[in-house]
Amino acid sequence: MGHIARKRFGQHFLTDRFVIDAIIDAITPGEAQSVVEIGPGLGAMTLPLLQRLPASSQPLTVVELDRDLAAKLRKRGDLTVIESDVLKVDFAALAQERGRKIRVVGNLPYNISSPILFHLLPFVDHIVDQTFMLQKEVVDRMAAGPGGKEYGRLSVMLQWRYDVEALFDVPPEAFDPPPRVDSAIVRMTPHSQPAMLDEALLSELVASAFSQRRKLLRHSLGRWLEARGYQGQFDLQRRAEEVPVAEFVALAQSL
Repeated sequence: MGHIARKRFGQHFLTDRFVIDAIIDAITPGEAQSVVEIGPGLGAMTLPLLQRLPASSQPLTVVELDRDLAAKLRKRGDLTVIESDVLKVDFAALAQERGRKIRVVGNLPYNISSPILFHLLPFVDHIVDQTFMLQKEVVDRMAAGPGGKEYGRLSVMLQWRYDVEALFDVPPEAFDPPPRVDSAIVRMTPHSQPAMLDEALLSELVASAFSQRRKLLRHSLGRWLEARGYQGQFDLQRRAEEVPVAEFVALAQSL
């Protein structure tokens, strides 16, 4: 499309047809679905999605910050183009406009991937699933279980609300220009019956727990709990990375 990748937007355009087909297969677009793609770029995923979405489905919606790319995509006529910073998009409103839950997909800009994931969290009740390409290191952290160095705040804050599944890795040479890191595809499916709790409280609790991850929890979370007059039982003779998501959730509920 004669477009030069812009570093300030974190643009790395997917070009490997085999990888693109594998991603579309993982998404499996189907009947009566409303799909929203974040960061369509040059349309590497957009066009195959359009080909796979049945005519009975609603138009594919894309969110693109780059005005030049948005203008080119808008010329197609078979897309709904939202020219905006994705961090300002109200995904609940998108779902309400379409009268159904939405599926969110995309090759996310790696420089703001975590903010995007946390931006989507409040809209989870309006989302069927999310399939993203991200830096492999981030996907490893998202899907990590307790006991390893990858397990941390991101793991807990996403896994309490989603089933997080790392699908497959993508090498740098699948992009133009190639990034300096490996990438991976992740699927996030909201839990049908999530634990009821105060999300802000859980976030504060988990941030405190991992603030000194090499030390025992009594040095970090213990002081946080003491300041709140917590009288319950919680094993603080562990490091944060040893505590399963379910235990952090139960502690937040008890508070």
